[in-house]
Amino acid sequence: MTLGNKSALALALVLATALPALAQSARVLGDFRDWSSYAADDGSGTICFAMTKPKSSDPAAESQAYLYITNRPGEDVVGEINIVAGYTFQTGSVATVSVGGQNFALFTQGDAAWLDDSGQSAALAAAIRAGSALTVQGTNAAGTQVIQNYSLSGATAAQQAIGAEC
Repeated sequence: MTLGNKSALALALVLATALPALAQSARVLGDFRDWSSYAADDGSGTICFAMTKPKSSDPAAESQAYLYITNRPGEDVVGEINIVAGYTFQTGSVATVSVGGQNFALFTQGDAAWLDDSGQSAALAAAIRAGSALTVQGTNAAGTQVIQNYSLSGATAAQQAIGAEC
């Protein structure tokens, strides 16, 4: 993990717990097939995010999982990818996102994961727009590999909606 990622970890951990709550009080920008887009004010500015739920999880997640793409214009953040897995990751484990033949490493903390190299955000966001399915592979606290499959149907329109708002 790079120093930039370490300094962003505290904010990312806050967002991992805040995004589900923000989704409940956020303004809906649109529903796009398997994705939805929202805008919310977190007290320090507007946050826009697109989100989706996995189509399948093997084994089943302990709670609801989500994939988020977030823009925080007040912090010059565009296209940040965040996974809330629905289970606690094994401490120190690395998860992987696979889309369109490309693999991206994720660092994990609790039940959340982010790109290990934040410089790959644009490449992953582009792969999501071009792809049809995305897979997240992680290891839960019990040491079991968990595979979650997400549909990317509507992801491009959802990203465009958050880009237009934020």
